[in-house]
Amino acid sequence: MQETVTTDNSVNRTFWRYAIPSVVAMLVNGLYQVIDGIFVGHYIGFEGLAGINMAWPIIGVIVGLGLLVGMGSGSLISIYRGEGATDKARRTLTTGLGLILMAGVLMMALVSAFGPAMLIAQGAVGETLRLGTEYIDIFSWGAIFTIAAGAMPMLIRNDDSPNFSTILMVIGALINIALDYLFIGRFGWGLEGAAIATIFSQVTVFVVAIGYYFSPFSQLRLSLGKLRFSPRLAAKSIGLGTSSLFMYAYFSFVIALHNRLFMEYGSSVHVGAFAIVGYLMTMYYLLAEGVAGGMQPPVSYYFGSGQMNKIKATLALAIKVVLLTGISAVILLNLFPEAMIGLFTNDDPVLVSETTNGLRLHLFSMFLDGFIALSSVYFMAVSQGGKALAISAGNMLIQLPFLYLLPQWLGVDGVWLSVPVSNVVLFAIVAPMVWQDIRGKDKVTPNLKLAECN
Repeated sequence: MQETVTTDNSVNRTFWRYAIPSVVAMLVNGLYQVIDGIFVGHYIGFEGLAGINMAWPIIGVIVGLGLLVGMGSGSLISIYRGEGATDKARRTLTTGLGLILMAGVLMMALVSAFGPAMLIAQGAVGETLRLGTEYIDIFSWGAIFTIAAGAMPMLIRNDDSPNFSTILMVIGALINIALDYLFIGRFGWGLEGAAIATIFSQVTVFVVAIGYYFSPFSQLRLSLGKLRFSPRLAAKSIGLGTSSLFMYAYFSFVIALHNRLFMEYGSSVHVGAFAIVGYLMTMYYLLAEGVAGGMQPPVSYYFGSGQMNKIKATLALAIKVVLLTGISAVILLNLFPEAMIGLFTNDDPVLVSETTNGLRLHLFSMFLDGFIALSSVYFMAVSQGGKALAISAGNMLIQLPFLYLLPQWLGVDGVWLSVPVSNVVLFAIVAPMVWQDIRGKDKVTPNLKLAECN
């Protein structure tokens, strides 16, 4: 990255160099879930969609742990590389690999023990419960690979290899698509087949990523003698990356609560409709996460090297991209809802009708969600993990009163409206936080180091 960021006119070029591969990588990574949804919707129906949606809050926590390691350790790696501290960057990488292993073992035990009970707590019964249990059983055994598949491409991106990171995720997604068709469409393995396809593709990503870090292509090339775990660096990585976990924990919590409320005020058809709406929203949210992920390495590098004006310019560009694409997506979904829904079902008029209503009510402020996610990653990139965590935790807490009150007043429509209304409220809080921090960058002296912000 150092060669890329030395000239005054390099901000746009550096941003797009990282943002484009990051966006492609995140969208491709999202295909793991979306492709599952497409095959499940067409081959199993709304009960399959409901089952996978009730399993997703559990899977979301596993994915969030991968992002915790990827964003936390990745941010720290880029900061240390910006400071010229290559040895610290390498130790951060090996510590991140240790965190992946520990988190995988922990989630294997927790999901095996409590997974079915969490499905029942969301209101899963009958066929929906059976299908959801099949899905999470596979993920419990493959948790370490799910975490690694989320973390490793981010670590590789912060090793100054954004293009290889993207290629790696594309390979994983293509394998997942092929196996979904084989296991669901041809063999009829249902949600169990969808889970096996995903885990197998994630194993591939993990193996190739490990090979990269032991190859001459890595800037932080590893060897068996350099594998060291640092509790101090682990604590710093966790501190910086916790907001990413909270963001996914927030999504898991909100999805689980929505599932419960839809079962209470509606039926499994509404949960299936919510799954389709969630898949469509996920594609925009992952685009926003990709922009944020592309913004993070250069911003962390600029922060480590004291280039505050470039931080402001990079953030401004990222905000423009996230808001413009979000507004465009909202318009597109409202103009052509049936075309979007048709990706997941084409023979269930009740499901199509409920999903169309959900799209219009649930996604009207979707672009604000992208800004909120970007803001959290920005604060993480400049070593303000506390603010990043506050945004993620606040996102979760603000949902609660709306999820409690609106369904009582408006029924199913109130469930749909809870998230977008709360996004408006949170945006009104987060936007001034970002503005104040950016203005404060004018007062910061050059060559600010990580230790000064801890």
